[in-house]
Amino acid sequence: MDPLKNQPLNASADSASVPSRPKPDIFAKFRALQDRHAQIKEGTGVDPLGMRIDRMDSPTQAWIDGRPVILMGSNNYLGLTFSPDALAAATEALRAFGTGTTGSRVANGSYACHQGIERQLADFYGCRRAVLFTTGYQANVGFISAIAGKDDILLIDSDSHASIYDGCKLSDATIYRFRHNDPQDLARRLERLPRHACKMIVVEGIYSMLGDYAPLRELVAVARRYGAYIMVDEAHSLGVLGETGRGLTQHLGLGEEVDFIIGTFSKSVGTIGGFCVSNHDALEAVRIAARAYLFTASLPPSVVASASITLERIRTDPSLRTRLWSNTDYLYQGLQALGLPIGPNKTPVIGITVPDTAKALRGWRTLLDAGVYVNLALPPATPSNAALLRCSLCAAHTREQLDTVLAAFARVRDQIG
Repeated sequence: MDPLKNQPLNASADSASVPSRPKPDIFAKFRALQDRHAQIKEGTGVDPLGMRIDRMDSPTQAWIDGRPVILMGSNNYLGLTFSPDALAAATEALRAFGTGTTGSRVANGSYACHQGIERQLADFYGCRRAVLFTTGYQANVGFISAIAGKDDILLIDSDSHASIYDGCKLSDATIYRFRHNDPQDLARRLERLPRHACKMIVVEGIYSMLGDYAPLRELVAVARRYGAYIMVDEAHSLGVLGETGRGLTQHLGLGEEVDFIIGTFSKSVGTIGGFCVSNHDALEAVRIAARAYLFTASLPPSVVASASITLERIRTDPSLRTRLWSNTDYLYQGLQALGLPIGPNKTPVIGITVPDTAKALRGWRTLLDAGVYVNLALPPATPSNAALLRCSLCAAHTREQLDTVLAAFARVRDQIG
């Protein structure tokens, strides 16, 4: 029985008799963004923000607007989104536990799979503790905002991801930015800070726009010299670097030197989710301090089941990284041979800098017309406010596909200079 049925919503006043006051335009603040979006649609003839994928044939090919397109911006580095074992595990968990948990782990309890994958993550990284979040974005926001208090200091690389910036904003800490990948600038800033304050340096393994990686050895040395903690976001380096795919920290042998590693399932792992791992036993306090952990629904068991399968594949199957890096070498060298301005480090993330936004829009549309989908990255969301055509390689790309991509970029070069 509905207790509100036949009950007036407002028994004390007739709303029709209340005088109406004009409302200020709450969307006025977005006018400039809306105008810019309209210019982008006009410049490309389509809406890059509203591209609809009708179906997927494989990790590297989709159908857009009724025709096949090579995916060159999916971050699906190891091509595991169609792993038969992961699909089978997800299907089994879906049937056993349903489509979702409908609440947070604090409110509704943890499923066995949540605790199981946390143990798996701790073992994968050789750490004592792991905390699972619902997305990689929430892992950064939740962990940083929880760990950094009002008397603490955060020092972040200026090219950090938006989730890192948002985590810093939500914390009560004092925040300093240092120049991108500049350990000397970081040291100068630390030199001026109170000696006894808790300080944490925040960097990324591979940066998501240009694909350059952090000078982690030098940054760790600075952290050690000034008694600072260091956190590395390995979102784009998980599965890509390291003997067993842990990321840049493992690649450089710095596992014992880094205090906290943040990661995501939405790139190499091929699904969605985020986590923090550490050897600090007090990491468990994050479960009761991080609002992004406390107040959001936990991951569906089907997602956890597929992530567990692909994590083990990453750990045990180095052939995936071999194929990925072979493709990376091929495309990077091909773009270099075309004379295109690309990032300074050869990684599976390759950003091609374009002289201005208008040319970037034309180049992006030329690529799409040639059957190649890349990410269109425009200021102010890019390093140095540069316009970028961003590619991300996949282990499943074929040479034929990469040749098609290179031919399309040759057309872009000839068209826009």
